[in-house]
Amino acid sequence: METISPKLLNWASILDDKTREQAVMTAGLPFIYPHLALMPDAHLGKGATVGSVIPTLRAIIPAAVGVDIGCGMIAVRTQYSVKDLPKDRKSLREDIERVIPLSAGNNNRKILSTAEPRIAELKQRAAKAGFNPGQYVAKWELQLGSLGSGNHFIEVSADESDGVWLFLHSGSRGIGNRIAQHHIGVAQHVTRKNQVYLPDPDLAYLDEGTPQFERYIAELRWAQHFALLNREEMMDRVTAQFSRWVGGPVQERERINCHHNFTQQETHYGKPVWVSRKGAIKAGNGDPGLIPGSMGTASYVVEGRGNPASLNSSPHGAGREYSRNAARKTFTLEELKRAMRGIEFRASEAFIDEIPAAYKPIDQVMQDAADLVTVRHKLRQLVNVKGN
Repeated sequence: METISPKLLNWASILDDKTREQAVMTAGLPFIYPHLALMPDAHLGKGATVGSVIPTLRAIIPAAVGVDIGCGMIAVRTQYSVKDLPKDRKSLREDIERVIPLSAGNNNRKILSTAEPRIAELKQRAAKAGFNPGQYVAKWELQLGSLGSGNHFIEVSADESDGVWLFLHSGSRGIGNRIAQHHIGVAQHVTRKNQVYLPDPDLAYLDEGTPQFERYIAELRWAQHFALLNREEMMDRVTAQFSRWVGGPVQERERINCHHNFTQQETHYGKPVWVSRKGAIKAGNGDPGLIPGSMGTASYVVEGRGNPASLNSSPHGAGREYSRNAARKTFTLEELKRAMRGIEFRASEAFIDEIPAAYKPIDQVMQDAADLVTVRHKLRQLVNVKGN
């Protein structure tokens, strides 16, 4: 761990100058307490750095949570071994692609029976929170159980003992994005109205106790729960398809569901603070967690070590070294195919920006995180599903 300043601690051995400068800028805000923590996967983000833990006293920066509120991971450990699996993995990939809407803007055509109780729960929570999600997205219910695009994925993986896991990465979809964008705009309006100078308008914040703050927190919590249930819904569908493919029921030995873009109130260094983890997971002592690598590389099932300096946090993944545009200009489909050799996936130029070389080496990230988490399992990919 490196102490960049009393207000900024860094766990990333790979850190470019622009990311460092952005983190220094955010850490300089007067309501940061006790310090900002940069995770090993830190990279440049909008407003606040991706892979950072931002504790704030009586204020919240909506952009520090990001626009994919509640984005995170879910994993299921099955009773199966690699030797139990059929050789035709392509059929499983195609079955999963049929039952889960992939890519940005693609939603379910109808509400499935598995989604009905989850949607009912979300409606109850929205009513209790005093808002109508339909004001943001008219048919938001159809987004529950959809993956999205970018680095969101579904995978079948195997651990060091050849035990089979189902792995999934997604968030709050379009409804969460609309909620986030609205409140980022509100924060920017309030900041301008109050004539507060900020080095970056995306660092606009809301003060605790104001109506704008309370409204954001209520809708943020709803969107975080939407993301959690969205992952649960998709995992249930993946499990059902896997069961049909393997020819037997799936016994869930373990299920882990964790956010890595979220805010919650915690106590650190003797004070209650709002902890915004933008690309970081909660890693309190004994907390189960999931840290995926990039497309084609290892992923990790971990347990938190409760490091107080990191604010009980750890990295959420590999972290980008190339922007999406730079990756598309630098790498080719043939290079992606070579990187994915032995893994069943849909070869498409749309995924070039997700090539492993566009990310930090996940093993280095995990080495940097040695005092943050304990590795329980290291997973290798067998099947990969992504949206364009």
